[in-house]
This record gives sequence, C-alpha cells and structure tokens, in this order.
Amino acid sequence: MGRYLARRLLQFIPVVLGTLFLLHYLSVLSIQFNGDPIRALFGDNAPPEAVLDQMRARFGLDDSCLDTRGNPCLGMFIDRVGQYARLDFGIDFRGREITDVVSERFPVTIRLTLIALVFEAIVGIVLGVLAGLRKDKFVDNAVRVSTTLLIAFPVFVFGVLVQVFIALQFGNWLETQAWAPDWLQNMFTPVYLSEFPWLSLVIPGLVLAAFSLASIARLTRTSLIENLRADYVRTARAKGLAQSRVVGVHTLRNSLIPVVTYLGIDIGNLMGGALVTEGIFNVPGVGGLIFQSVKANDSTVIIAVVAILALVFLTANLLVDILYAVLDPRIRYE
Repeated sequence: MGRYLARRLLQFIPVVLGTLFLLHYLSVLSIQFNGDPIRALFGDNAPPEAVLDQMRARFGLDDSCLDTRGNPCLGMFIDRVGQYARLDFGIDFRGREITDVVSERFPVTIRLTLIALVFEAIVGIVLGVLAGLRKDKFVDNAVRVSTTLLIAFPVFVFGVLVQVFIALQFGNWLETQAWAPDWLQNMFTPVYLSEFPWLSLVIPGLVLAAFSLASIARLTRTSLIENLRADYVRTARAKGLAQSRVVGVHTLRNSLIPVVTYLGIDIGNLMGGALVTEGIFNVPGVGGLIFQSVKANDSTVIIAVVAILALVFLTANLLVDILYAVLDPRIRYE
C-alpha cells in the first residue's frame, strides 16, 4: 500500500503540471487574440502608456511573447510554476492577493460541498437500497420516477422553485409560528447569511445535491439488484443467514464500490460546478469567483483556482482507491 500511495502521489505532478500548462496556454491565446486585458480594464478612458506598462509589469503581462499569436510563452509558464511552488499565486486585477481572495471563498464552497455530499450519499444510498430490495414494486417505481424527474429538471429551474416555494414561502410561514426555533427559521432562508454559515447553506446544499442524489440512488439500485443474483449471496442464504446480514454485510459492501467511485468524482464537480446554485442563493463561493474572473479575463485567478480544484479532485480519487480495499477485501494494491 505504501508503494502504491507513493506512485499515486508522484502521478499528481504531471497531471497538475499538464492542467496548469493547458490553462496557461488558453489564457495566453486569449490575450494574443482578444487583446490586452490591462487596456480593456479602462475602456475608452485609458491612462498614459507608461502607467499601462507599469500595470502590465505588476501583473506579469509584459512579456513580448504575448504579441505573437500561437506562442505558448514557456518562460511565463515556468515563472508561474515557480511562484505556485512557493505558494505565491500573485494578485488579481483589483490588486488583491489571490491567496486572500481564495481563502475567503473556499471555506464557503467546502461547507456547501460537505452538506451536498452527506445528503446525496445518505439519502441516495437509502433510496437505492429500498428500490433494489423491492424490485418492480411500488417503492421501486416511485424511486425510479422521482429520480428521473430530478435528473431531467434543469438545476436553475429546480433551484428557483425550491427558493420560492420552500425557502421563501415556507420560511416566511415559519417566522409566524411561535413553536419554530430560531435555528429552523435560519435554515429556511432564500439567500446565504454570513451570520449562519452552516444553517443558511442547507437549502442550497440540497439543491446542489439533487442531481447526484438521483444518480446515486439509481446506481445503488442497479448494483444491488445485480449482486443479489450472485452466487455468494445464494450461498449465504443457503447457510441460513438472516436477510439483514446478507444484504447489510455481504451484498451492500460490494454494491457500494461504483457508488464510492461516483462520490469521489462528484467532489470535484460539486466544488467547481456550483456556479448556478451559488448564483441563485447568493452564495459567495468558488463558482462565483470563477465566473467573475472569466468576465474580467483575470487569468491569474482562474489558473490558481482551477489548480487547487485539480489537487482536490486528485486527492478525492486517491481516497476512493483506498476505500476500494476497505469495501472489497479481494482488492489489494501492491
């Protein structure tokens, strides 16, 4: 296991470098074809050229390679990698340290991701097990229909419906009820409240988890039905083991392997793909930061954030591989 972990950690290096270079090259091409982003900041009211040159030097955009279309600007890339190795991500176009900007946004997105991940894992697996054990019965049909609707609904439509009818209308009704505690009222709020950093993220987390919850439920159901027909399950039943032990100990562990794989991949998707959900509920997270940086053509912020997300994604996949051996003792890493 130790050698396997060492190999996987070494594999992080080319993946992260490849991701950084791809983002770097795309940002360079954007500048080469679309024009100087520093001059674009001022529009028609550009300051003297000497001031623009100072700003280009400050943001690392004074390299002559940016004047040649298609030039990958390898010198700039090497300098950027060296900065990142020192944990120096530079400054954005507003003059703020990118480390400070990211440190403000990432905790919010991490909390939102954790809420969504716990909800989709618990509810999705429970629904999948109930549907798999009662194949073609009412519960199974109800789970299949409801998950199909969740998958088919666009997230911006589902998010707005939840915000209006649950967070807003039901939340307003709760405020008029004397029995409703304060923490419950703060949970059903239509927007993010910094005073309640966890409670006000519950509803956005449920919206963010809706699509993945449906996928996990269907994946668990399919895997469980397949494993229930396996020889080892028939042998366990022939030995007289209780149904709860056959399902809970033997069948479910093997059925969760594809689910764990999905959850590992979904961590990166939840952290980087929460743009719509964060926008609906006014959550100041990473998704909004990426969107604002794309609009401002602020490549330094985009590359730094995506590099961090790539590390999170790789780490999550490594943890998934380790969990394989826990769920299935037949899997061993040499």
